[in-house]
Amino acid sequence: MKNIIAALIAILLYASPAFAIEALLLAMQPSGPPERQATLLAPLAEKLSAALGAPVRIVLPQNAAEHEAELLRGRIAISYQSPLTYVRASDRHEVLVTAAQGKNGSQRRGIIIVRPESGISKIEELRGKKVMIVSRSSAGGFLSQKRSLREQGLEPGRDFQLFEAAAGREENVIISVSLGDADAGFISEEALRKADCCIVPGSVVELMKTAPLPGWALSVSRELPQEQKESLRTMLSQLAEDDPVFKALGITAFHAAADADYDAVRNLID
Repeated sequence: MKNIIAALIAILLYASPAFAIEALLLAMQPSGPPERQATLLAPLAEKLSAALGAPVRIVLPQNAAEHEAELLRGRIAISYQSPLTYVRASDRHEVLVTAAQGKNGSQRRGIIIVRPESGISKIEELRGKKVMIVSRSSAGGFLSQKRSLREQGLEPGRDFQLFEAAAGREENVIISVSLGDADAGFISEEALRKADCCIVPGSVVELMKTAPLPGWALSVSRELPQEQKESLRTMLSQLAEDDPVFKALGITAFHAAADADYDAVRNLID
């Protein structure tokens, strides 16, 4: 009888909130079907769980709006998202590291593309034109260009017409410019060759490179203990170059970051 009572007490104790280890929820801003998100995040979830000594569970928002809403509700403890989404959720979340990619490191630049015969040889000649962008939340496919154009006195949407690419894909921007459906296009610097298989060689050229902005942010809930935040920041910024986390996410490194690094993005929000 005593053994049964002891067993029941043990079950009740470990089932109570004071003793249960609750899983931390990890998500990323969707960039494809849910099953792809799970594959991309699996190596990261494993690293985070080992570093925290607690379970980390992947959740799969159906779209960017759902992901952002869950961040703002405080449900997601760890998140990987675009610069703009991070800024919008930064009252709830704190950036730990920025994703680095290729030669630009953690800075992302955009470019403006046109057809060689377009007659557009300088940015002032975009006035009155039709310009295709990746999406209004894209750092390399809109915000970088917006920053540079504002510095030159041009306001996207006022001085020229904007429309977004189908499915938010950079390839669709390139193809539309190549076919003449758009007078110019905004894409990330590294995307210029993405549609080479689908366009006539030489039918799209770079007009100019645009301002650097920070890359995607890996952030955590501001309610997470500071010691855990610093532990994760150190671990993530010291991952080996060939770590499966980077291969899965398609990046080359994580660089330690602070909230102020994203002020350049904040200043672009209307």
